[in-house]
Amino acid sequence: MAVIDVELAGREYEVRVGPGLLYDIAGEASAFIRKGYVCIVADENARKSWGETVARSLQNAGVEPRWFDVPSGEASKSWESLAKLTDWLLEQGVERGDHVVALGGGVVGDLTGFACAILKRGCGFVQVPTTLLAQVDSSVGGKTAINTAAGKNLIGAFHQPSLVLADLDTLSTLPSRELRAGYAEVLKYGVLGDRDFFEWLEDRAYAVLALQRQSLEEAVAQSVAAKARIVAEDERETTGARALLNLGHTFGHALEAETGFSDRLLHGEAVALGMVLAARYSVRRGLMGADEAERITRAVDAAGLPAEISALGITCNGAELTAHMLHDKKMDAGMLPFILLRGIGQAFLDREVHLGDVAAFLDEQLQAH
Repeated sequence: MAVIDVELAGREYEVRVGPGLLYDIAGEASAFIRKGYVCIVADENARKSWGETVARSLQNAGVEPRWFDVPSGEASKSWESLAKLTDWLLEQGVERGDHVVALGGGVVGDLTGFACAILKRGCGFVQVPTTLLAQVDSSVGGKTAINTAAGKNLIGAFHQPSLVLADLDTLSTLPSRELRAGYAEVLKYGVLGDRDFFEWLEDRAYAVLALQRQSLEEAVAQSVAAKARIVAEDERETTGARALLNLGHTFGHALEAETGFSDRLLHGEAVALGMVLAARYSVRRGLMGADEAERITRAVDAAGLPAEISALGITCNGAELTAHMLHDKKMDAGMLPFILLRGIGQAFLDREVHLGDVAAFLDEQLQAH
């Protein structure tokens, strides 16, 4: 098992990465269970696969699991779901000193974390991510949110978990498409700041996606460590360092919006294509060579992820896609900073990007390939 410390000002928490953690969740999370029961917010699919394992561990330790099931999918990150969850937690008598367990992917983690951020002005929670994307990204760093009609993750709070248990065994129950979508975020860490890790992934992508234990644990642990370093430097995204984690997201969120935040395009798939577009736009701006962008494109394609807009089957133009970007949380004084690249492993924040030029670039991408 790998243990990564997320060190923040005045506090820290652990991310534990390894197999078999859910079989002893009562022991792994014992410091955060102070009553004879614990409230668990679970993705319905995660509960079907792992609910019995979790319940058995808790019951053997004399702890009653109390379940709140959440339908799978982005639609659950809503005002309605938030209201139902907070009302239920209050009914269960959750106090500020208690910890709620979030079992599932990023949707459950975001929803539960936000509910815990506002419940009685803040109670604790433990992240138990069961998807690759959640293990390497959304479960670490304290960003919690719900979606609205205006866009994704626009209502939320920074609220750090007290513990993250990333059980690699849970990935064996994921559909291959979701596994590949999560891998996009793993690849992102190499592209944005670690060329050596990117090159390692070029050689090990198959092993990671085949869930070969050593390669998988290394990939998840390296990703978490990379995010932990950035979060420690810029917890609330005020200095620009944490913004680098948004590589691929500005383009990706626009594509998600155009496809209705639906299963037509999973978040990780959008990030993968967004990274390709960010790389190609960096070439357009004269920031890096076309060979570097092509290398990123090949790495995305080799993982079975979309590397061309044409794969989405959308009918729109560049201006319509950039219009979605106007709702981006990173908008500041009417300007939208972009994460661009000077090369693989050399991401930076560019505040001088004009959306008109982005629209023209996207028109070219829509017409090509």
